[in-house]
Amino acid sequence: MTHDHPAASQRGVSRPFGRVITAMATPFTADGSLDLDGAARLAAHLVDEQGNDALVVNGTTGESPTTTDAEKERLIRTVVEAVGDRAQVVAGVGTNDTRHTIELAAAAEKAGAHGLLVVTPYYNKPPQSGLLRHFTAVADAAGLPIMLYDIPGRSGVAIATDTLVRLAEHDRIVALKDAKGDLTATSWVTSRSDLAVYSGEDSLTLPLLAVGAVGVVGTSTHFSGLDTLRMIEAYEVGDMAGALALHQRLLPLYTGIFRTQGIILVKAGLAAHGLPSGPVRPPLVDATADELAQLRADCAAAGLALPE
Repeated sequence: MTHDHPAASQRGVSRPFGRVITAMATPFTADGSLDLDGAARLAAHLVDEQGNDALVVNGTTGESPTTTDAEKERLIRTVVEAVGDRAQVVAGVGTNDTRHTIELAAAAEKAGAHGLLVVTPYYNKPPQSGLLRHFTAVADAAGLPIMLYDIPGRSGVAIATDTLVRLAEHDRIVALKDAKGDLTATSWVTSRSDLAVYSGEDSLTLPLLAVGAVGVVGTSTHFSGLDTLRMIEAYEVGDMAGALALHQRLLPLYTGIFRTQGIILVKAGLAAHGLPSGPVRPPLVDATADELAQLRADCAAAGLALPE
């Protein structure tokens, strides 16, 4: 399922995973166990009601640091079945251990995932030569298209532009989730490679489109997916004023969802909407009443009411 558009095609870049992708929350039951029925319902809601072309499961927003490998595999199978051919499922498989990442990639492929999200190894802070070897080893072993995930604020090390350009030469490395927050670096990546760049920061989606990005892997898109899609479509057809107006309206939510860890507020917002969510797993903590009130105010400022 590939979604091309004229601007991307002109520079030889497709949208391998569509325009709008949500890093999906993982619903838990009240006792903190995996809620597979809830995951199926939430996935269908995001695709059918929020305009998502694809979903990332087992990402950080999906609380992947606290789910087991077996839970990750069950979640992939559940979401793949829930969305059918209406959307793609991209499985987060990145760890700071190359062997473990390769094992998770194989399990995700067996479970029916359509693509893989592979984050920069975190905590051990490998040099660029180590990053090149890590991502290449995963791509060599995998049978699915890969989206790299560059988020130095969490991983402790950025993927250098030269490294990204070299990795883009691999047939299976097709996309980049860019949460580096460096428009100049992204500009060099889009000018020197055919990677499909997806914004990894909701508020930078429109600026990144201007330097060659093709979409977003979002967090606030649990609630703003349709309007974010409209913003991208407005940009595509040259309606810059319309795109900017939507960007500015959504900005309070794009930024507000990250007042604390994004998943904390996502789950609070989902619960307010009566959608599957459940508690977060420790060491995270659920939103306070004040945090929920602030989220409600941020949603209202963005024109997206959060039920009382």
